[in-house]
Amino acid sequence: MQLDSLFSEAVAFAGPPPTVPDRRVLHEAVAERLRALIVEGVLAPGAHLNERVLCEQLGVSRTPLREAFRTLAGEGIVELQPNRGAVVAALSRQDVEHAFELMAALESLAGGLAAERATAAERNELRALHFEMLAAHARRDLPAYYRLNSSIHRRLVDCARNPVLADTYARLNARLQALRFRSNLNRDKWDAAVAEHAAMIDALDAGDGERLAAVLRGHLDHKRATVLAQLDAGAPPPPAVRGADGGRPEDFR
Repeated sequence: MQLDSLFSEAVAFAGPPPTVPDRRVLHEAVAERLRALIVEGVLAPGAHLNERVLCEQLGVSRTPLREAFRTLAGEGIVELQPNRGAVVAALSRQDVEHAFELMAALESLAGGLAAERATAAERNELRALHFEMLAAHARRDLPAYYRLNSSIHRRLVDCARNPVLADTYARLNARLQALRFRSNLNRDKWDAAVAEHAAMIDALDAGDGERLAAVLRGHLDHKRATVLAQLDAGAPPPPAVRGADGGRPEDFR
């Protein structure tokens, strides 16, 4: 497939360019669209981000695009390489193993604190998000499911009321988003993750920090095992998984 065709398809998948009135906001909107393409596997690790093609397809100039590249580079999901430009970052197997090991510890700690510190309103909001996520899972809309899934994990961390923990989590999680998304391409693994999320919400509602911490640690350990197995099997980059309105693969295995 030609490069222009690849980016044309990828950008079409992401939807129409956002309408933003302020140039200071434009690069953030561009960064968000590129981030989604990377997380959902449309732009694979190691892919070169062609400025000319992206400017044309996104309808922006090089200035906000390059600002978006710098934003994503700061998150560790894009690398700015001399004489090559922006490239989607790739993690080694060892990097992945170590990152998930740390993420399991961070989310376990956050869960224990959240069970103690979350307000009734926050618990209700998380349960509502969980029900929305279940609906996305039922219709096999993986992009919508994953956006809600990510929101639940972020809000649990927020409920811990520890800004240092939240900052560390956000920086590490940005590098793992694409791999966490990819772990759900196997239907059995996806279904198991949904069950684990139900256990998280139940533990949070019960105010049982020890149980919530254990569920989250197990959840991340399972993610790590799935991702490492995919890497060891030499699995190719996942296809562009579309939502319910845009079609989707019949089998996620």
